[in-house]
Amino acid sequence: MKGLRKIVRSVRALGRGFSPIPESLPSAKTPSIGLALGGGFARGIVHVGVLKALEAEGIPVHFVAGTSVGALIGAAYCSGVTPAELESIAARVRFRDLARWTLSRYGFATNLRMISFLNRILKAKTFEELRIPLAVTATDFVSGEGVVFRSGPLADPVRASCAYPGVFLPVTVNGRMLVDGMLAHSLPTQPVRDMGAHRVIAVNLKSTWSTKDGPRHLFDVIGQCFSIAQDMNCAQARACADLIIEPDVSGYRHDDFEHSSELVRIGEQIARAALPKIRKWLPKPVDASEPSSTKLASPIPNPAISQV
Repeated sequence: MKGLRKIVRSVRALGRGFSPIPESLPSAKTPSIGLALGGGFARGIVHVGVLKALEAEGIPVHFVAGTSVGALIGAAYCSGVTPAELESIAARVRFRDLARWTLSRYGFATNLRMISFLNRILKAKTFEELRIPLAVTATDFVSGEGVVFRSGPLADPVRASCAYPGVFLPVTVNGRMLVDGMLAHSLPTQPVRDMGAHRVIAVNLKSTWSTKDGPRHLFDVIGQCFSIAQDMNCAQARACADLIIEPDVSGYRHDDFEHSSELVRIGEQIARAALPKIRKWLPKPVDASEPSSTKLASPIPNPAISQV
């Protein structure tokens, strides 16, 4: 008996010597799916709804790339924070949790508070510890060059990706002065494609301004200007996507954190409407034992969803 146990232990040890394929990676028949999460400050809370719908329906996500708020939400999700936990966090978070006002020639606010916020919510501190591979985009303020982070500590790259020029102070990482990734990668489809994604779902927040009273102050003006620039300069990024989801957030301002539940619901609804197209990429239904009619009726074509 002791000899048999010794043999079993030896076989197990030999098995551990091989590098198994991570469970999160797709099989040879299943295409890897990547998410490209765009910016939009508080309006980007819709990303939580998108993640919530995909996870509820068993759609695998193998890679994530994020810009600005997409980087923040992407970092949390890839670290192991569930969509339900993200929804709870979004309901409580406010501007003061992420930044504080200051006076500088570089901007009116600093997002240093984001460090303690990220330390509280993230379940990993470095890119290497993440459950799902992540790319975070930023822009070199001096050269205008796009910067993509995929290794090292998480907090400062995420802060840099969220540093709206003119509002937030630039963030220095590895000796480079960095600002919002939206300038270089308004919709980070290419970074997630470069990571190895066969299929890319892009979540883009359009700039349509529908509030009757218009911008309230300078920060609304700056935010809307960047949204317009994002729309005008993301043609190449859109071409890298297989599916573009564009939630209607036109009735929400950039700092509408108090409407998080509505934004999550919008993201969830539009992601569910896109599920039939996403399922076509998979070799078989995610849950073959359950009739598709019990999960989601065929939706009316949604103009906010475009397949490239």
